[in-house]
Amino acid sequence: MNAEIIAVGSELLLGQIVNTNARFLSQQIAGLGIDVFFHTVVGDNPARLKASIEQAERRSEIIIFTGGLGPTKDDLTKETISRHLGKELVMDESALASIELFFKRTNRIMTENNRKQALVLEGSLVLPNDHGMAPGMVLESGDHLYMLLPGPPKEMEPMFLRYGGHALSSFACSNEKIVSRVLRYFGIGEAALETEIIDLIDAQNNPTIAPLAGDGEVTLRLTAKHVDEIKAQSMLDEVEHTINQRVGDFFYGYDNTTLFAELTKSLKERNLTITAAESLTGGLFQQEITSIPGASSVFKGGVVCYSNDVKQQVLQVKQETLEKHGAVSEQCAQELAENAARIFATDIGISFTGVAGPDDLEGKPVGTVYIGISIKGRPTHVEKLNLGGTREANRNRAVKFGCYFILKYIKDSQNAK
Repeated sequence: MNAEIIAVGSELLLGQIVNTNARFLSQQIAGLGIDVFFHTVVGDNPARLKASIEQAERRSEIIIFTGGLGPTKDDLTKETISRHLGKELVMDESALASIELFFKRTNRIMTENNRKQALVLEGSLVLPNDHGMAPGMVLESGDHLYMLLPGPPKEMEPMFLRYGGHALSSFACSNEKIVSRVLRYFGIGEAALETEIIDLIDAQNNPTIAPLAGDGEVTLRLTAKHVDEIKAQSMLDEVEHTINQRVGDFFYGYDNTTLFAELTKSLKERNLTITAAESLTGGLFQQEITSIPGASSVFKGGVVCYSNDVKQQVLQVKQETLEKHGAVSEQCAQELAENAARIFATDIGISFTGVAGPDDLEGKPVGTVYIGISIKGRPTHVEKLNLGGTREANRNRAVKFGCYFILKYIKDSQNAK
């Protein structure tokens, strides 16, 4: 069975809201053993919506619509489908009673156009809306199944989880489960990673391997299909093991995790604390790590040392170091990391200094970054990066590299024991 998701709403095309519904539904539908091959977004226009429906019918057995079920004139999803399939719209008394109760309970006057929300396709299975007014519906016609869901995620998601998923399972009659796993990598580019595993990608069948690059990272989505979910997980384990034999040095986590979440978890597991001294990143590292729940157990505090005065007076960088080597230097990064760890009495001190852009500084080109990492009982490391991107990209990538280096050093230290 193939499914297609059609999101209806001009606000999506205008970029006023993000189509999170498609992502949610794709994840849920995959777990039912149904393949989603197409996402479509169409504006509030009946002719274009009809054309999208006709195209979807040629390539998918299941068509799921989100949006366009509200009370206003531009909410036209079920009207368009009604005309297309030759099905009447009839009043669902249960839905109407629920809408009337809502207005009575909130002491508001119900306008006539709100009755429109209780209209459903004749012969359809009505999906109650426990978190809003417009019901959903499922209609089987010919060789296709049409599912209509409301647009607001707070209404659509619980409706699908409670009612819609079961309806799809009954129609698809598929015993296969689709299981996916995302592997996350940092410190290697998409092209380099693909080169290392190109033979695996070329030979893929089940499981499949899908590379994706974004925001300085690379991910691999592994997907297996099997009637036995445990067997599907085992198939993913085998492929992951083969991949990480080649690129495991750059692997840092699964699915929706982040470098900062993994760093916080790693520090907690080892009962380690960290501080940061930030020049070019201006507190971005501290902002990211404190956004992780539980970060207070590992992060004591830090300093934004944007000016040389603060570097000297607060973090005690020697004047000689700044005069001889400059603020953008290996020597400055080393002193910042070591002194921050000593002043805050932490196990780890990390520092960031460099040239974010847009102009060169101290004779160093834009994208020059030094990251100092001082770990108690170990020599201080200073990593030099030549990023050369935009100001924002240089700052974001610098803090991610900082996380990656600490995770790598902690892992190497653990393996050495």
